[in-house]
Amino acid sequence: MTYRKGVTPYLYFIPVIAFLIMFLGYPLIETFRLAFTHPAEPLGNFLRVTRTGELWNALRYTLIISAIVVPAQLALALALALFINMRFKGYLILLYIVSIPLALSDVSAALMSYSIFSPSGYINKILMNLGMASSPIYFFGRGFETRAFWVIVITEIWRATPLVFVIILAGLQSVNKEYLEAADVFGFSRWTKLWKIILPILKPAMLSALLIRTLFAFQIFGVAWLLTGRDIPILAGEAYYWQSIRYNSNVAASYGLVIAMVSIIISWIYLVVLRSREVEGARA
Repeated sequence: MTYRKGVTPYLYFIPVIAFLIMFLGYPLIETFRLAFTHPAEPLGNFLRVTRTGELWNALRYTLIISAIVVPAQLALALALALFINMRFKGYLILLYIVSIPLALSDVSAALMSYSIFSPSGYINKILMNLGMASSPIYFFGRGFETRAFWVIVITEIWRATPLVFVIILAGLQSVNKEYLEAADVFGFSRWTKLWKIILPILKPAMLSALLIRTLFAFQIFGVAWLLTGRDIPILAGEAYYWQSIRYNSNVAASYGLVIAMVSIIISWIYLVVLRSREVEGARA
């Protein structure tokens, strides 16, 4: 007896294909077209931003922010996940508190951060009321780029750490309690159990969280743009500036391609490193 599927099962792919074409395929093709459309030369849009140093400055700040924020988020999320996974009395309350930033957009986080660090914000009010400052401390504006940079870093760590935390906490649920009980029988200390049992099992979850946060870190926009504008340029912020303020879609598209290329390179590096380590582990 033969069974003929017919065309009905393939019809279910039509909505998915239509979605990919409309929201991924066409925008991608249009981005390439705009980026390489220039009256003088095909690479004119890229040369325009590289010659002035705008692209390299934005890329430098984006890389620095990512290099600081991502490891800090991973370490903080791991510590919080290990602490909450102890399931002490009231741990659910702490779990909800840690997860609150997940419900906030980057715009909301930036506005909250500004209300804290602005000249009339909570930090300055507290310092002045305690007599620790005679005048407001400025964190934003020309000449205060270093302070503004660290405000962005703190805001990003606070805003996005819960995402990494949830991934790692879910990974902790896969740690078999029998392994830990056997380790107690053999007299393993807490640090030994952490390094020899928990972290190796958590490795896939940690690496997945690291990859996701790294890719998102290169797309940082709302926090940096609302707090500092172009005082601290970032790639996504420059794309927004050229599109919405300068009304130059061609240069904006070139920035979009740069963000995409950087994300692809980082993803490739992660995948190559992970694959090589898995092969080494399998051989061992």
